[in-house]
Order: sequence, then C-alpha cells, then structure tokens
Amino acid sequence: MRTDPRHRFPAPASLDAVRNLGILAHVDAGKTTLTERVLYLTGAVHKRGEVHDGTTVTDFDAQERDRGITIFAAAVSCVWDGHRINLIDTPGHVDFSDEVTRSLRVLDGAVAVFDAVAGVEPQSEAVWREADRHGVPRIAFVNKMDRAGADLDAAARSLRERLGVVPLVAQLPVGREDGFTGVVDLLRMRALLWADGRDGYEDVPVPEELREEAARRRARLEEAVAELHPAALEEYCATSALADGTLAAALRELTREGAAVVVLCGAAYRNRGVEPLLDAVVAYLPSPADVPPVRGALGDAVEERAADPSAPFTALAFKVQSTATGRLTFLRVYSGTLDKGDAVLDAGAGRTERVGRILRVQADRHAEAGRTVAGDIVAVVGLKSARAGTTLCAPGAPLVLEPPCAAEPVVSVAVEARRSLDTERLAAALARLVEEDPSLVVRSDPETGQTVLSGMGELHLEVAVEKVRRSHGLEVVVGRPRVAYRETVVRGVSGLVYRHVKQDGGAGQFAHVVLDVEPLEIAPGTTGEFAFRSVVTGGRVPQEFVRAVEAGCRDALAEGPLGGHPVTGLRVTLTDGATHAKDSSELAFRAAGRFGLREALRSAGTALLEPVAEVTVTVPDDAVGGVLGDLAARRGRVTGSTGRAGTTAVSAVVPMAELFGYATRLRGRTQGRGTFTARPAGYARAPEGVSGRPADAR
Repeated sequence: MRTDPRHRFPAPASLDAVRNLGILAHVDAGKTTLTERVLYLTGAVHKRGEVHDGTTVTDFDAQERDRGITIFAAAVSCVWDGHRINLIDTPGHVDFSDEVTRSLRVLDGAVAVFDAVAGVEPQSEAVWREADRHGVPRIAFVNKMDRAGADLDAAARSLRERLGVVPLVAQLPVGREDGFTGVVDLLRMRALLWADGRDGYEDVPVPEELREEAARRRARLEEAVAELHPAALEEYCATSALADGTLAAALRELTREGAAVVVLCGAAYRNRGVEPLLDAVVAYLPSPADVPPVRGALGDAVEERAADPSAPFTALAFKVQSTATGRLTFLRVYSGTLDKGDAVLDAGAGRTERVGRILRVQADRHAEAGRTVAGDIVAVVGLKSARAGTTLCAPGAPLVLEPPCAAEPVVSVAVEARRSLDTERLAAALARLVEEDPSLVVRSDPETGQTVLSGMGELHLEVAVEKVRRSHGLEVVVGRPRVAYRETVVRGVSGLVYRHVKQDGGAGQFAHVVLDVEPLEIAPGTTGEFAFRSVVTGGRVPQEFVRAVEAGCRDALAEGPLGGHPVTGLRVTLTDGATHAKDSSELAFRAAGRFGLREALRSAGTALLEPVAEVTVTVPDDAVGGVLGDLAARRGRVTGSTGRAGTTAVSAVVPMAELFGYATRLRGRTQGRGTFTARPAGYARAPEGVSGRPADAR
C-alpha cells in the first residue's frame, strides 16, 4: 500500500456534487483505457497510461499487466467541474463477475461501455442485467468509433434489441472510422472536434455538411423524449419542439428513473469524446442525495437511513484487500460521519472495532483523510473481522444492510503445497484469498483428504493459484479442473416407509416416517430447488418433529446416490408417521428424515446434471466450419450465428467440462484469430456415460 501525498481531493460543497459510478463492459471494450483518460483529463494523473504497456493506474496488479485484462475492481477518485467522482473500474471477463456484482451493490450510477463494431456483447449484457437488479442508472458510451466497421446507429439498435432499453442518442459522429474526429452535441447543436497530439477540443458551429442530419437527429431525439416524459410531451405538443433546458432536464429524469438510456460516443484511446461523457455523468447520473434512503434490518423491523452526514453512521464493506503494509476494507458510507479513531460496530458479528486510518483511494495509491461522510467511497485500516458484505455502523445505532450475494462456484481444482512443510502456510494463504474474494470456496474433500479450491471458471482459478504463488512464495501443485455436478430426481417413489429405532441403554430413539419423493419442475438452465411439505393429519407427527424431518431431508441432499454430488430438483412429502411416548425426539426424526430420503433416492430414478455455459465464438468466416465441428465434438448445441465485417459470431450452449483447454484449441484452429467468451448458464441433464467422477473431468 502506497500513500501518495500528491493526490488531494477537496471536499465537495454538498452531496449533490458527488458521483459514485462504475465502468461496466464486456472484456476489451475499452473500460480501463476510458478510466485512464478520465484520470488524465481531470488532473488526477499527469501521464496517460496504456493497457498494452502495462502502465495504467487501475490495472496495477502484476497479473493484470501481464495478461492485459482487468481482474480486480479498482477504485479511483477525481474532480470534474467541481464534482468529486468516485469511480470503480470493473472487470469485463465473466470469471470475475462477482467483482462487478459487489461493486454495483454500492454504486449510484454507471457508464456502460460498448464496442462500436460489436455492439452489445455477451458479458456486457450480463453486467447490464446485474445493474438492472441493483437499480443502477446508466449512460451508454459507444467506444472505438475510429475502428473499421464502427456504427453508432447499429450499436444503438443492439441496445434496443438485446437489452430492451430505449436508447436516446444525444450525439452525431463527425467522420467515420479512421476519419472520426469529433461529435455534434445534439442538445447545444455545436460540434466538438479533437485533433491528434493536442489536449482538449474545439467547440465550433456544426459543419455545413452535417447541419441537415444534425437537425433531423435532434428532432428524432425530441420526439423520443416527449413520448416518455409527460412535461416534455406537454411542451412538444404546444410548440412541436423542446427547449434545450427542457430536453436536458427530461434526459436527467429519464436516466435516473431507468426509463431510457442516453447514448454518447467516442474513441477513448485517441482521447475523443471523454470530456462530453464526464459532463453527462455530472448532468444525468444521480448523486447520493438523489438515491432512495438505504434500508436495513433492525431486529424484525426495517429501518431507512438517508444520506445525511448528521444521521447515525452506516456503511457497507464491499471489498477487502491485503497489502504488504496492512489490510484495507473498502466502504460505501450511506449515512453519518466517521472520523479517524472512531469505534464502529460490525453489526453481523456484534463486535466493536476501531478505525485506525481513513484513506481516499487511487487504485494502489492512497491519500490520508481525517474523516468520511455520507456518500463517500473510501478505504479504512484497522478492521480485523469485516468481510465483503459486512455492515459497519455506530455502536449505539445498529443496523444490518443486505449484503451482495456471491455466485455459486462451478469449477474446482485440487491444490497442495509441493513441500509438506508448507501445508500450513498454504492453508493460511487460501484463507486470505477467500477473505478477499468471496466467490472462491476452499474445502477439504472427505474422500481424498485433498484441499479443493472452487471458483467461477478456469481463468478465475488460474489467477487465484498464481496469486498464492506470487504473494506468498509458495510452490503449489494443482490437479485437473473439475466441474460441480448435481443430481436430480427424474422418477419418483411413493409410500417409502422408514423406521429409525435405536436402543443402546437409557433413553432410546424412535421415529417412523412415510415419504413420497417426486421431481420438482424447474426452470431450464437452473440448478432447481428443494421443496418439503407435510400432509400428516390427526397429530400423528407433532409439528416440531415435522421440522426435524425436513432438516434431516436437507442433510441428505448433500450427497446423491450416483456420485456423491448434491441433489436438487425434488419435492418430498411427509404423508404419515408414528411416534413413541418416550423414545421419540427431534434428533430421532431428523435421523429418520436423513436416512429415509437417502433410501428413497436409491429407489427412485435419478440423473446427473452438469453445468453448462453460453459460449460466443467469434472467428473469421473461413474458419466457421472447423469451429462448428469442434463445438459438436464437445457436445455443444449451436443456438445461432451472426456475421459482420468478415467475421462470424457463433452462439452455443456447451457443457462446462468440455471447455477446459478450449482457448488453446480455438487459437490453433483459427491461427490465433478466434476469440470466445463463456458465461455460466445453469445446469442441464448429462448424457448416459457421464458419471461426474474425477475420471470424467476433461
């Protein structure tokens, strides 16, 4: 951790002058380059960094620079037009989507970046849906307008068709592809022109050759806004046009309500279009004062706390990072004020800790701050127990906020220290790894005794293991990847009787249950659910024993009869039972539920479920045939294809187990020109012959 006294962040005049936003996009859409240009233009850095040179501020981790991708969400702060902007650059690769989810939980707005050639890509769609779930307002920035095949209108259409949003295009490009030199601002009807090798832009009248097109697009924008905004509609009906102030106010309200998305364009790498984007962030995205009060649980009651510095302190920890000189806990402060040295309550653990230092964050550099107030995103030093999702609050005003949900891991590898003397060090390193990244899970395999590390994908695990090697100097041996199989019921069983009788001196155990087991209808592509109900009448099984039977059934779901995988997608009905006056107990009925369901599963028809992924493979047209054949050999089911600019994007659903090593195979088949993305798409029934045992891992 480096503290850099050069970075100063003047306190904003009010909460209205704060913007907490994230940069969201598919991998390689230009998020990090855009963030770097924002930092340069706002004066937070004095030299532009480049992803290909490994010199960017937010991709400061050695693995990020080696791989050329963003792996960890990085927070930075800057000032634009008197507004403090707290910005989080998020990963674009699907394996690190949990970083995006945790960031969205604490953001007030976002800029979604899209490639001007590709439009909406699979992971940009995934993060967009995640932002929908969190209710985060967005602005769309169509990047790489200087690429061959760039098309702002096509990108806007993909927003409408794939994301189901109303795109409000507020700019007209000046020039095409390599000749892209600027934009026409359709609100002010002025042209903004950039020149290579020179900072800033010229604000000039709209060129003669673009005036007619600009007027047509301005009219189209006014009409689209009037259809969505009542006040704008009233003015439009009266005058057949909208004043600049009315249009700007309507765009701000529509953006914050999520009713439409303002679309801007530019070429971040060539420093074009970034200043208008910053102006739009200030003008359209909400401040902490504009968002609803945060809601939390206070016992059985629900309490709201507004973004008020004088209210009781409330913050959510969304990221933990271990550095060479200390443990950083990243906080979003929702209400109240926190001073250096204050005591805070970990509301979940009921433990009080003292904040040693408060830091303004600039990726891996930090500036000391004596206090933080509602609306801030900061890092604090001194907390030992806080984890991602922990609520911190004033000791006298406890409140528990809803934590972000970690995704369920789908890929696992066995890890062990090469030297037995390093086993304890490896365990400590893995524990710290899981503390920083809640989407990683470490467990011990009860059959083999191996330590198993589970995560969101092959690259996710590769990065995690490499971090252990680099940060802790450990030599680690990694086994073959395995996917997380599930088992489900395809044919039920009725009237299974199980009697649990145990007498070994003293009080005995007696429980008699009759169970029906049947498949549970589940949505395609999901892992399914478990449902339990009781239809016992006449008090033959008391209610407390019914709950014990359900608990025992849930215990039995941990291991199925096919391969010891978790069981899902079934309904269990307790139809009858009997008790003993002295020997029946909750313990006995829990055991009866557990062993009874295990016996029922052995009698029922069960099948294996395997995790599948939605894969999009982008290859040159001349390589499509080979790619389709390879996908078929991997049991892939092609769902569609689209062609554009000499390339074809093939969409398919492929078993996760078949994707190990696919990147290398694809590069070989396409002479390095093919790329692919994959995102988990739930579970599907595995064909006969796949058992899910280690020998079947590919």
